[in-house]
Amino acid sequence: MKTLAGSVLCVALLAAGACNKTSEEKPAGPQPPPAAQTPPPPPPKPTGLEAPADVAAAPADAARTTSGLASKVIAPGQGKERPGPRDNVKVHYTGWTTDGKMFDSSITRGRPAEFPLDQVIKGWTEGVQLMVKGEKRRFWIPGPLAYGDTPTRPGAPAGMLVFDVELLDFVKAPELPETPPDVAAVPKNAKKTASGLAYRVIKHGQGKTHPTATSMVEVNYTGWTTDGKMFDSSLKTGAPANFPLNSVIKGWTEGVQLMAVGDKTRFWIPGSMAYGDGPAGGGGPPKGLLVFDIELLSFK
Repeated sequence: MKTLAGSVLCVALLAAGACNKTSEEKPAGPQPPPAAQTPPPPPPKPTGLEAPADVAAAPADAARTTSGLASKVIAPGQGKERPGPRDNVKVHYTGWTTDGKMFDSSITRGRPAEFPLDQVIKGWTEGVQLMVKGEKRRFWIPGPLAYGDTPTRPGAPAGMLVFDVELLDFVKAPELPETPPDVAAVPKNAKKTASGLAYRVIKHGQGKTHPTATSMVEVNYTGWTTDGKMFDSSLKTGAPANFPLNSVIKGWTEGVQLMAVGDKTRFWIPGSMAYGDGPAGGGGPPKGLLVFDIELLSFK
């Protein structure tokens, strides 16, 4: 009767899709717990993060430059070409303080770092120019070439820093124009407007229409102070600048309206139409007379 009852029950459960007569019956009584699954092994820790044995000071066989930068090739690269001071570089790196404490690493983030070489600490700008593609080099960078012996940037490490840098790749920066010979003062052959803006057409384009003060313009430009220092250029990025003409300094708003598409013009913009005549603040825009070469590519 028990067997029959069991069969009747199973037929009923089969109708509900909850029984399988062909499966083996489980033995009576408590069942052992399922075997514990072995957890996956932890991911391997990145290598190359341990402080090198010579982190405290540059060894005797390290090469030294006149600036105080010391370096040593850990693994040679290939080729002879080296990046320039403005080139965009792609690197893996790890940095330590001289007590062996690691403070930064692209390896822990799992991706290389990319940046223009003139936008980092002086020791990097100088040092990476010594390298060829594929090379790995250790640098001992004194405080004045890093963040200083008493850094002003919050959280920046002080004093000498040690970096292992691997140069993976680099892209040459676009060529920049040389400083014009007439940046120091407005030349006699320049035209002047009633506002005090001076200009000289360097190259005539093919267009005949001019933008208005509310036009959206596309330009390439480079700017210098009167001592010949370049302070800004769209050519650094290799991409033109786009902006509404009424959103920039007065000298630009007035001057670009004098241009046609394809024109390249040099402007001498007095401080009153630029960023003022007062002394330049730290990190602020340049003051006084500014000189710009502007090429009008398009407007709408």
